[in-house]
Formats: sequence, structure tokens, C-alpha cells
Amino acid sequence: MSVVAETAGGVDPARPDGCDPVTAEVIRSAMETVCFEMATFVSRTATTPILNQSNERNATILDSAGRLAALSVGIPQFMLSSTLPVRKAITFFGDELYPGDVIVANDPYYGGGHLPDFNVFSPVFDTDGRLLLIASIQCHHGDTGGALAGGYNVFANDIWSEGTRYPLLKIVEAGRERRDVVMTMRANNRLDGFIGDLRAQVGAAQLGAARLTEVMERYGAATVRAAVDHTIEDARRRFSAEIAQWPDGTYEADVYVDADPAGNRDIHVHVAITVEGDRLIVDFAGSDERPDIRAWSTYGNTRGYTIAQLASLVDPTIPKNEGFFDCIDLRIPEGTCLNPTVGKPVSAGTHHPGVEVGDAIAVAMSGILPDRCAPQTYKYGAPRQMWGDVDPRTDRPFFDHGGEVNAGWVNGVRGVDGWGALVASNGNLIKASAELNEVLFPHILRGRNYRTDSGGAGQWRGGLGSHFVKEVRTPTYVNQYVVNQRHIHPGIAGGASGSPDRVTLAPGTDHETVVDPTVAGYLLGTGEQLVYDFGGGGGWGDALERDPSAVLDDVWDEYVSIKGARSYGVVISGTLEAMDVAVDEAATEKLRAEMRAAR
Repeated sequence: MSVVAETAGGVDPARPDGCDPVTAEVIRSAMETVCFEMATFVSRTATTPILNQSNERNATILDSAGRLAALSVGIPQFMLSSTLPVRKAITFFGDELYPGDVIVANDPYYGGGHLPDFNVFSPVFDTDGRLLLIASIQCHHGDTGGALAGGYNVFANDIWSEGTRYPLLKIVEAGRERRDVVMTMRANNRLDGFIGDLRAQVGAAQLGAARLTEVMERYGAATVRAAVDHTIEDARRRFSAEIAQWPDGTYEADVYVDADPAGNRDIHVHVAITVEGDRLIVDFAGSDERPDIRAWSTYGNTRGYTIAQLASLVDPTIPKNEGFFDCIDLRIPEGTCLNPTVGKPVSAGTHHPGVEVGDAIAVAMSGILPDRCAPQTYKYGAPRQMWGDVDPRTDRPFFDHGGEVNAGWVNGVRGVDGWGALVASNGNLIKASAELNEVLFPHILRGRNYRTDSGGAGQWRGGLGSHFVKEVRTPTYVNQYVVNQRHIHPGIAGGASGSPDRVTLAPGTDHETVVDPTVAGYLLGTGEQLVYDFGGGGGWGDALERDPSAVLDDVWDEYVSIKGARSYGVVISGTLEAMDVAVDEAATEKLRAEMRAAR
């Protein structure tokens, strides 16, 4: 991918100059509804829990130049990484795109994020046979082949060890499924349900193409083209107007990942955001360039995280489409950890340093918009995988993608404490209940309580992390990569950072292990546990400005301990056991004065 500033595909001069704004909005809403229907189709027809439970899928619609025109509610970064593979397909196939085609792409070096993210898309043509739109559905799959199960070979030295790359592959050509392609893809995946999930995506793309054809037949291709132009220009105009209100200047930030999966420490992400009138320059020069690290976020992945974080800072009613990209000069030098040369392993990097892109932008933008800033990020390391040869209830192998409910890393923002749930960057991703996971997999969830004092102190408190305990009922292998142990989730505008993560395997046994940073194929025996302490979110603003009564409420709720209340300069008398806790106002006033004087 080129280092130079990205430019979107040009507007076809044959298109109409304008479109009635009401009709344009109706068509935009129709396309967003089609996206929602495509995504829902996958959830209702997929065969494995990662898709039919978690909602880890997103749909988008693109125009004939590969410009993002509409999307569904989903994982923000995920939705924004679908455009580059589609553009590649438009260029590569040219006149060899036909009505009824369905194309599969998962190659990180053709614009994707990492191999488990499969993009499946289908073209829509007008009555003259010209390409009009592309219906795309992107889903995370549980396996990609390669040396380790689960699509996350964190020890891979290159992309080929991580799994099978499909840059562009027609799985359906002119309406006919290619049985040779299906057989090849089945042979390169461990999971029985892979083809079922893939066919769910194919069906969703075909459904999207059919629905868009109906829209085209109702309004006409010229009007649809004009509506797409209108909504992209509307987003560009409104985003650029917000940028124009920001003070000109350059705002920089540095953030770090504790270590890559191989143990290389302090993976560095640097960003310099320059405001020039109504445009932004987002430059990642200065980010880590060590050639031997194993923490690589692809260009497409970095691009998605960049737009997702910036979009969270502006008017939420602005349509999320190519208009956002048009306002940004994105500079990601090739060879940095955020734009690797072809061949580097990227399975873990789509999370870290990908996530740190959002952190860095939030920290930098807090110099411009502190009232709106919060990192739209998470600190999973990489999703946990647990698998075994035999589920004693079924006598079949099992593969658990770690999709249970947890809480962590949610920042406070001005006016609102961090909530006890998933971070905003997970979008509408659903984490399954304990009961559902215990039905599917041979384990028991022994605990998922909030961690007292895990949220960063601030005028508005960071959200709490959780104490997660999973006990296996049969020998089970574990893959786990952990970050957020030293470089933790940042506070904003003077707020304290959240608490760190910690994962302990088989506690209380002679082979107890604290993961730092990675294990792969670690064997838990029957009855042994995985204990994951998820970190909390950062606080927002000066903790000494927090209302003491809010601190007292947190003590009652056991979000903050009596001792932890002193981080806010609040002295609490009494005990929870005696049910007589109260704010000691005189002592609080004295402590806060002392803490301010000591600064």
C-alpha cells in the first residue's frame, strides 16, 4: 500500500449534477436498511457461535469506484476496512465482473485486516450493464488453516504460517457456485462449520445485491448514483465544517503496547495530527520500525481504526461513508508497525498495535476536544481460544472462541462515568451468557464480578474491569496473548489510567502460570481454571473535582473501596459491614487541600 496520501475514486462525470435531498436521504436509509438485513441474515443462518451469537459481522455498500456509501451498525473498525479489497476487485476483474458474481477476500495485504476476517461481496449492475453498487458482508471466522488452530498463530514468523490467503476468489460466478473453490476452501480450514458460515455470508451478499437491484429499479440508476454522491458530499461537508472549528496546529501523542507475542517490548505508536483549515493530516511517522517485531497492523486496519476514532469525536448524525476519508490526508510510512511490508504476520497486530492507533488519536485530540475524547479501544491482546480433542458430552472435538460476557476498558467521558460493559469500539458485538456457553462448551463459569477500584479516578470515573473465572471440565488447550499489563488504558484530561490486565492459568497448582505476554497450546487439566482480571477504563478530568456524593455512591456500590476513595481526596467514615458509610466533609476538604498543594 502506498505511503502517499490516499485519494478516493473519482466521481463519474456522466452522473447527474445533483439529487433531490429528500430522495437522497430515502435512498441512503434504504441502503442502510439493506446493510442491516444482510448482517441479520448472517446471524440467523450461520452455523458457528462466533457468528450466530456474537454479531461479529458487518455489512457495507460501495459504489462503482469502491467508495463507501452506507453501512450497518457494527464494529466500527470492522465496517471501515471493507473498502480496499472491493476496490482491488473492481480494478483486477474489470469487465470480468458479472451479475450474480460473489467474491471472497481475506488477504491483509490487499486492504484487509487479518486472515480471519473474510469479506464477501457481490456486484450490482444497472440496466445498461454498468457497475452500479457492491453489496459487501464482512465476518470473522474461527479458523484460517495455518500452523495453529483459531486463526491466531501468535508465534508465526510470516503471513503464510498464519493461514490461507484468498486475495480475490470468485466463489459464485454469474450465479453458479464454483464447487472447486468451495472444496479448496473447505480443505484449508479445520472447522466443520466453516463452509456453513461462508455460505451464510454468500447468501447475505446475494440478498444485498437483490435488495439493491430493487432500489435501482424503483428510483433508477441515475438517481441512485446521484444519491450516493449526495450523501458522500454531505458527510464530507459536515465533517470538514467541524474540523474548521478546531484550532490550527499539530497535536502529537505516543502510546505503547507492552510487548508483541514474541516478547519484544514497548511497541511504539506515534501520531501527529495537524489541523489545517478544514482538513486533517494524520501522520504516523515515528512509529516502531523494528524489522524483527511481530506486531503489525496492516494499512487497511490502521485506516479503519483512524476513521473510527475520529468519527467518535464529531456529530454522530453525520453519515459514516467515504466523505470522512475525503477530509483526511492519511500518512502511514511503509515499514512501520502500522503499515508492514508484504509477508509480515498480522493476526495479533489487527488488535495490537491496531487498538493503540485509537489510543494515540484520542490522546492527541484531547488537546483540541477534551470534552469529547475517549479512546474507542479495547485491550484484549487477542481473542482467547480454548479447544480440546473430546467434549465428554458429545465425544466430538470442540473449539471455544472466548465469546463470554466480560467488562473492561471503558473510559469515562465528560459528564458520564464509564459503564460496566463492553467498550464502544466493540459496537453491537454480543458476548454470550454463561448459560449459553456452558451448553456449547465443556466448562463452567465460576465468576464474572466487577473489580473494585479498577476504574481510573477522575471527575468522571472510568468503567470497571471484571474478575473472570472459567473452569474446564475436560483437558483443554489455551491460546492467550495479554497486553495492558504495563502500558494501561489511558485517562483523558487529567484522569487516571485504568487498572492493568492479568491472566493466570491453573492457579493453585504446581504449574500455575501468569501469562506474559503469550501462551499457545497450554494444557489445562480437568477442574483447573483460567482466571482473567480485565482492566478498567481511564478516568476523565481531575479526580479532586468529583462530587464527593458520587464517590460515596461508588463506595456503596463497591465500585470504589473506602481506601480507594482517597484517590479522589474523599474521606469516608464508617464501614459497609455496619451500613453506616458517609462522607467526612471536614476531613475531605482538608485532604483535598493537601493534595492540591502537593501538586
